Amino acid sequence: MGIYINKGNTAFQRIRRSEYIDKSGLIAVVNKTLFTEQCFSCVTRCRRFGKSMAAKMLAAYYDRSCDSRSLFSDLQIANDPSFEEHLNKYPVIYLDMTTFVTRFKNERVIWHIQDELKTDIQTVYPQVALKDGDDLMAFLQRIHSETGDSFICIIDEWDAICREFESQPEVMDEYLNLLRRMFKDVSGVEVFAGVYMTGILPIKKHKTQSALNNFEEYSMVSPGSMASYFGFTKEEVRQLAAKHGMDFDELEKWYDGYQIGPQPSMFNPNSVMMAIRNQWCDNYWSKTGATDAISPYINMNYEGLKDDIIRMLAGERCEVDPVGFKNDLSQINNRDDVLTVLIHLGYLAYDRREKECYVPNREVSGELVNAVRENNWKVVSDAILKSKQLLNDTLAQNSNAVTSAIEAAHSENTSILSYNDENSMACVLSIAYYYAHGDYIFHREYASGKGYADLVLMPRKNVDSPAIVIELKYGHNAEEAITQIKERRYWEKVDGHADNILLVGICYDRENKTHDCTIEPLNIDH
Repeated sequence: MGIYINKGNTAFQRIRRSEYIDKSGLIAVVNKTLFTEQCFSCVTRCRRFGKSMAAKMLAAYYDRSCDSRSLFSDLQIANDPSFEEHLNKYPVIYLDMTTFVTRFKNERVIWHIQDELKTDIQTVYPQVALKDGDDLMAFLQRIHSETGDSFICIIDEWDAICREFESQPEVMDEYLNLLRRMFKDVSGVEVFAGVYMTGILPIKKHKTQSALNNFEEYSMVSPGSMASYFGFTKEEVRQLAAKHGMDFDELEKWYDGYQIGPQPSMFNPNSVMMAIRNQWCDNYWSKTGATDAISPYINMNYEGLKDDIIRMLAGERCEVDPVGFKNDLSQINNRDDVLTVLIHLGYLAYDRREKECYVPNREVSGELVNAVRENNWKVVSDAILKSKQLLNDTLAQNSNAVTSAIEAAHSENTSILSYNDENSMACVLSIAYYYAHGDYIFHREYASGKGYADLVLMPRKNVDSPAIVIELKYGHNAEEAITQIKERRYWEKVDGHADNILLVGICYDRENKTHDCTIEPLNIDH
């Protein structure tokens, strides 16, 4: 058993001894690529989404130095026609790039990688000469030529070097040249039966193309055939919740919301498993990484970026074009680049069909709020801190307190967002009611009755609170807003809550820069 080659299946054995969600179908997808022009795969996901677990699974399956049949016999892959064909048939080179960046901080890191790999591989192939001047690829080519062996190469966290040596472009260039030498050289297809790389960022672009454009890339933006292996599906989480006596609706509220390719609902797998183990939903994301990882990005002074972050915290979506991003954290040139980085890091979800991004769930929202606070966005931070009291005052039908709170949320001196129409008012209100996102689902422009209610707060399952229908008026009075809700029957489609609905009318007087609010329970006779 080597350090980097033929490591065996011990790592996957540990995974199988824990609660394991069967993602072995990924093996069948990779098997189809072996010995083809598509044998080079780069799968990039945000942190804590199972990258390393998948890499260890693949290594255990392909590694010929061990017998892994019992580890896979009860999994989905065992029923696939390709299972026997490739099980434990290859010499496997397994690299976790984070181990190198933690050990070697100088510009010779790429030399160290090649030197250690050549030394380790020679222990498995002592009969093949390692000649002076051989780089890693030359040695692998000689092994293939003399033995006929084709390798499986698995590189976990391929972009760790790019992130760690961001300020040293010469190191990144040397690293990319090594990868080109190994995988883009014409002999790469002969030496390697398959290559599987994981990371957070897709492969760095040179001008408009990937630096390794022979790789098939599967990312948070474009996951292709691997979409269902990027996280937990709704059915998988539902089964986990039933098995462990957890509230599925609570898990969904905290960790769902990612739309990855054709998969409409994907959960953060690490957070789900942490919640299962602790029997408690919480923000586990913050326990695996620092908020300051995203603070520099959301504080960049690109036009409209700050407004976009606030609108997404308020539950809105924003258009984004991820195509121009160079997949390089040192080259953030515009608003779209920032939003694309946040998608790859998992702080935003991406709707590929609509080309929109949004905050996926309560856990991620909490992380963004922490970043906003650290960046001293005072108006937003203050509104969020006061949002619990605003909800309580609304439920208590305390119109005066609600009016005062809204006045505070919209101050001429501190408001970030423009405030020129009902749509802008609704966004500011969504921030002001931020605390309510825990117990309510927010609907903007909610189709109901004879029109569209400006804002409807629908209680989540198992929440014993009234639904809230809010109508906003610009240049009118609050009573007119309440009258409009009743006359147009905006409450009709508030399913299951017809006997427990609060009507809220809010108006803004542009001339006097004042608000007015009226709150009353729905009388069903209306």
